[in-house]
Order: sequence, then structure tokens, then C-alpha cells
Amino acid sequence: MFKKLGWCVFLVFLFNQNVLAQLPDFTELVKDNRAAVVNISTTQKAKPEVAENAQKEVPIPEGMPPEMEELFKHFFNNPDGGYGGGETQSLGSGFILSKDGYILTNYHVVKDADEIIVRFFDRRELAAKLIGSDARTDVALLKVDATDLPAVTIGDPNKLLVGEWVLAIGSPFGFEESVTQGIVSAKGRSLPGGNYVPFIQTDVAINPGNSGGPLFNMNGKVVGINSQIYSRTGGYMGLSFAIPMDVVMNVVEQIKKTGKAQHGWLGVQIQDVTRELAESFGMKKPQGALISKVIPGSPAEKAQLQIGDIITEFNGQPIENSGDLPPMVGMTPINEKATLKILRQGEEQTITFNVGLLPDQVDKAAETKTEKSKKPTNRLGVNVTNLSDQEREALQVVKGGVLVQNVGNGPAKNAGIQSGDVILRIGNVVIANVADFEKIAKSLPAGKSVALLVQRRGSPAFLALKIDK
Repeated sequence: MFKKLGWCVFLVFLFNQNVLAQLPDFTELVKDNRAAVVNISTTQKAKPEVAENAQKEVPIPEGMPPEMEELFKHFFNNPDGGYGGGETQSLGSGFILSKDGYILTNYHVVKDADEIIVRFFDRRELAAKLIGSDARTDVALLKVDATDLPAVTIGDPNKLLVGEWVLAIGSPFGFEESVTQGIVSAKGRSLPGGNYVPFIQTDVAINPGNSGGPLFNMNGKVVGINSQIYSRTGGYMGLSFAIPMDVVMNVVEQIKKTGKAQHGWLGVQIQDVTRELAESFGMKKPQGALISKVIPGSPAEKAQLQIGDIITEFNGQPIENSGDLPPMVGMTPINEKATLKILRQGEEQTITFNVGLLPDQVDKAAETKTEKSKKPTNRLGVNVTNLSDQEREALQVVKGGVLVQNVGNGPAKNAGIQSGDVILRIGNVVIANVADFEKIAKSLPAGKSVALLVQRRGSPAFLALKIDK
């Protein structure tokens, strides 16, 4: 019995040793690279009118317990800090790109800063100059007056594998030189407001103050800049996102040459192809970027791209989701020729265009009020009217289309159509007026998805409409 127990203990020992042998050891990686990671603090001076208002004392609410009064005064009536001060401060992270003093961080860490202070591993503090930044990729390049600094080695994020170990060093909540580890959860993530960045998703613990810090692979090379988290609480919840270093270095080289970054532009609004839309376009599976708008004067218009085209490849690279396309176009040099493979009304075509320069301005959505209407009586369950000149101007509709007045129960509501939408196309048919709409609505086949193009608050989108059998 004791002999069997001894064997069991020995086997458990071997198992534990085997598990420990498979876990990564980050000690050497941290030792070799932590001196190249810096803490960044910024100061933004308040405008005169803001500072003047900040000096006004906020009255203490009636009935507040005495033990809470001091805390209230600290935050609201403190002339030297808190909400009563004349300047604001923020903290972030960064890392040394080169020995001669170039430093990388996030744009949002140094945005609107009047003073940027870089604190090094040896506790030295130096004022930094902002060489240039790019809001679209959230990258900022700083420079300090120093030489022979410990710099990081840049790695290739394209060689990262999902499931691979990665490590972050930064200053979450001001706690300098904090090290956290995890794995690559996904690659090529598209996030709202970050259309030109194919983010690396990880489960590395990232918190406020980590922004701008490096993401290392197991070879000790920087593969990304930690930039964002997804959170419902404001703190880490297991979803962190880093800007890939190939995107970062593209921006850095442009900033060094011209002081700013430029991005390639096609000039379309796109959306994902859902299962229902794929069915309506006769596709075997949902994939690609569906064009819902072609911007006038853009490279897309010159290349004769059309609403309803589905882009499936860019320069030979497949487009699985609509979010794949903007980073590819954005990183392509201006005026360079590029090739698109598209699906147009079920047929594949190849289109060549010259990459344009992404404009600074974006379209602003317009809103209009709609009037209540009687209960819908057509098959779609929606009432529509022709647009007046004023409504066209407000809704940014140049010609054609019908304005949705009321949506009842039925296929239109199920498809997501709302009052105030402008229906521009049903299938491949352009809707010029109410008569066109009623005619098409009567002829739609039952039990089959049909792509319907609407414009909502200035932005077009395809919806999948299906009339029950």
C-alpha cells in the first residue's frame, strides 16, 4: 500500500514538474527591457475662463455629514489640485525607440499637452518635445535631449500567432515598471474609431496608465503599443488591444520625413455582409466589404465602383470582414495603383484604382423630423412619401428615394427599417418615387432575402428584407 502511495506521489511530482517546465519564464525578458520603458506625465494648463470659474468655491450641500466635508473640500474647493486647480495632469507609458532620444507613446496620452515629462528607469526626468502625432492610429513620436539610451528592438507583428505568450510593461495607475502577461487572443480586430488599425487583441492586464507602453513577444521584441481596453467598469476585464508595430513604424517614418502621417483613401462607406445579405446577393457565404456609398470625387468614383459592389480582395489579400479593408488601403502609399476584386450582381470583376489621400473632414449626419402617418397597408408594413427639397438637403439625398413615415409590424420592421430612413434601392432597382416603391413592393418574392439600401442620418446602409411565405 505504501509502495503504491509512493508511486502516486512520484507521478504527481513528475506531472507538476512537466507543467512548470512548459510555463514561460519572463524574468530575463523583463531584466533586458525594463530600462527602455518610460513613464510619461503631461500637464495641460486650463484656459483663463476655465481657471477663473475653477476658483469659485462650491457650496457644501446641506445635511452632509461632518466627516465628508473635508473630502468634499479636497475635490471641489482645493485651489492646488483636484477639480479646483488651474491645470490638469495625466499619466501614461512609453518606450525608447532609439538611443538618440526618440520615444513612442499613444496620441491620446499627450493630446493637448502643454508640457510632457519623461521619467526614466534610473529616475531621471527630462522634458520631451512632440515631434508629431497621428490621431487616426493613436501614435505619437516624442524626442528628449539625451544620448546612449537603452532602446527596444522592434519585432514583426505579422509573425504573431494566436495563443502566443506576450508581455506588457507600463505604469498602470502610476505604479511604474508594472509587468503583466497573457496571450494573443486575436489579430486584425477592427474597433469603433480605429478603422485604420488592425488591432492585436490580448488578455494581458492593461489599465489606465498602461497606454503607450510596449507589448513584447517572447523574443523580447516589441510587437505593439498597448492602446485600448474594452470595459464596462473603466478597469481591465480581459480584453486589451495593441497597435501593431508595422502600422506604428509606417507612421513614425512619415512623421520623421514630413512631420505628419498620411493615409491612403478609396472613398467608400462599407459594411459587413451578413448571412441574410449574402443570401440576397447570391453568395455562398458571408464575406467581403459591401459598398453602401461611393463618395463623389473619390478614387472609388473614378474607378466606377458602384453601390452594392462587394470587395472580396485588395491587392491579392482576401477581405473576410469589412474591417479588413481600411487598414490595407490606409497603409498603401498615396497615388500608388491598387487592385480590387469585387462581386457585382453575382459576377466577379477586377478593378484598378489610384490610392487617394484620406481627407481630414468626415461627413456630418443630418437629422430631420418626420410626421406621423396612417397605418401601413402594403406588404412591407411601411408608409413612405416623396422627399421635399428641404428634406433632401437635410438628409443629404441628391436624387430619388422615398422617406419612411411610419413602420408597422411586418418585414420592414423585422429588417430594421425606422421612421426617418430614406429607402434608395430595393434589390438592384433604384427607387425614384413612391410609385416605384409600391410597384417593387408588390413584386417582391416571398421567402427570399432582398438587399434594401437605406440612408439614415446621412449614412447609407444595406438591410436584408424578407417577406414571409
